Amino acid sequence: MKETLTIVKVGGAVVEDEQQLARLLDDFARIEGRKLLVHGGGRRATRVATALGIESRMVNGRRITDEKMLEVVTMVYGGLVNKHIVALLQAHEINALGLTGADMNVILSHRRPPVAVAPSPQEGINEGQTVDFGFVGDVERVDAQKLSLLIEAGITPVVSPLTHDGKGSMLNTNADTMAGETAKALAALYDVRLVYCFEKKGVLSNPDDEDSVIATINREDFDRYVADGTIAGGMIPKIENALQAVEAGVGKVVITKATALLGNQGTVISND
Repeated sequence: MKETLTIVKVGGAVVEDEQQLARLLDDFARIEGRKLLVHGGGRRATRVATALGIESRMVNGRRITDEKMLEVVTMVYGGLVNKHIVALLQAHEINALGLTGADMNVILSHRRPPVAVAPSPQEGINEGQTVDFGFVGDVERVDAQKLSLLIEAGITPVVSPLTHDGKGSMLNTNADTMAGETAKALAALYDVRLVYCFEKKGVLSNPDDEDSVIATINREDFDRYVADGTIAGGMIPKIENALQAVEAGVGKVVITKATALLGNQGTVISND
């Protein structure tokens, strides 16, 4: 019988709010057994870039990462945000270790080629246009064995949204994707529970009604909700990552509010 492993992904909005972050990490520390944390930090990166006079450009909710922006996200994600979370967890007597994908070669990616994106007049994107996102990584491999060595030694990995290409370059990588890919790889070794924490109670059927949480979503539901516009924007790739995770053998995936980590609330992503 596999041991249980809880993987928690916390987004940049929660990371930016010290009160929410403190509550989440207090709850995370109380989760029994093996665990791993994946964090974002995009809002902090934007603020630091602005202070340095570096323009932040987003297309369809994704950050374009040129050489200067890569330096910023490496500093912010792998340094400022990651080590702040590690220090807070140490205060909870959680023996945490901050990692990027380059550390121990745990997550290898390739640089994303130019891709067609949805038109966006506000962002200057026309129908059929392709965009080069720069130093953005798409995950190729997660080394579950190396992560397991840390976990079985009583260490809690804290993974920042940075990978590498094996050729000497860091790559900015979506944190939701990293959480999903890490969960899929570790599902071969553990009974994995993956929790996506953000500022809402779950996936909402009405964005103006905080209590309109959709209890469960499977692939058929997802396709229907996307078609009728109930699920849109950044929630689409989040749920796509979650569906891919349960389809690949992850035991349970939940999307919930950061303050509800220990409760039975939120939206369960189902493979049924």
